[in-house]
Amino acid sequence: MAERKYILTKEVAEQKLQRMALEIAEKLDGDPAEIIIVGVRNSGKAIANKIGSLLRQHLAVPVKIISVILNKDAPKDIFFSDPTVDFNNKNVIVIDDVVNSGKTLLYALRPLLYFQPKHIQTLVLVERMHKLFPIKSDYIGLTIATTYEDNIIVEVKDGEIMGAYIA
Repeated sequence: MAERKYILTKEVAEQKLQRMALEIAEKLDGDPAEIIIVGVRNSGKAIANKIGSLLRQHLAVPVKIISVILNKDAPKDIFFSDPTVDFNNKNVIVIDDVVNSGKTLLYALRPLLYFQPKHIQTLVLVERMHKLFPIKSDYIGLTIATTYEDNIIVEVKDGEIMGAYIA
């Protein structure tokens, strides 16, 4: 097995998550609206759980964490883990592990258009430079230039972010 080319260690990923949580807390400080964090798939959900835990340390408003399940090849089939959640007048943060083209975040945002959220923001641990869709991440852990052939994997073990590497 080839040695992994880590771009984020567990410690650095933790620092970046703490920094992003503080940025969110600073922006939302004094806002009484509930926060709904939407984690995309597996790694995005692990990051969402971590960000939610950190936000609860800094903000007094309720923080709800759900996940979104979608298939990029069949984007009309998008499901939230809690289909009863009401996004109206809430601060929504959609979280994914890696943004490449912006396609996944765009599809994850689509169902939110049927509601009237107070704010919608996006957070990614790693941003690549291959945008094809008009999606801008509001909070970014690391921006990295890669080739199209590179694949960035965010490693999650037992719900903990272990780091990220280029495969």
